[in-house]
Amino acid sequence: MLSKSLVIFIGIGVIAGLTFGIYLIDVKNTSQLVYVDGSGISIVTEKFDFKKGEEIKIKIINTGTVPLTFSDTSYGLRITGLSGILMYTPISAQVESELKPNDEVEFVWDQIKNDGDNTLEGLYKISAKGFDPVGDKVERSTTITIWK
Repeated sequence: MLSKSLVIFIGIGVIAGLTFGIYLIDVKNTSQLVYVDGSGISIVTEKFDFKKGEEIKIKIINTGTVPLTFSDTSYGLRITGLSGILMYTPISAQVESELKPNDEVEFVWDQIKNDGDNTLEGLYKISAKGFDPVGDKVERSTTITIWK
C-alpha cells in the first residue's frame, strides 16, 4: 500500500501539471491569422519556438475589411516580456501609416533589445496596435518562446 504522503504528492503534481497546461494553452495562443468583417489585425510568425539569436520574422496583417491607420511606420509593433516590460520597438518615422484590408508588412527582429543587449530565454509577447476609420483601437498579440 502507498504511503499517505506519496499519494498527496502525486495528487498535487497532477493538479499542478493540469493547471500549468491550462495556463500555457491560454498564454500560447496559436490562432495567429483570424479574418473578420470590420476591423481586424493579426500577427504572424513562422513558428512559436525560436533558438536564442535566431532572426524572427513578424508579419502584421490587416485581416479586416476596413483600412487601419498607425501613428508611425512601426505599425504599433511592440515586443515585451510577459511582465509587460518593453524589450523592443522598431525605429520608425513619425509619419502616419495605413494598412489596407489584406495588406501586410513584415519586420525582422534579431533578438536584440532596444538597449543593445541580447534577449534572454523565455516567453515574449509580440503585439501591434492601430486604429480603424472611426478611431477605435484595434489590437492583437501573440506569444513566442526563445530557447537555448
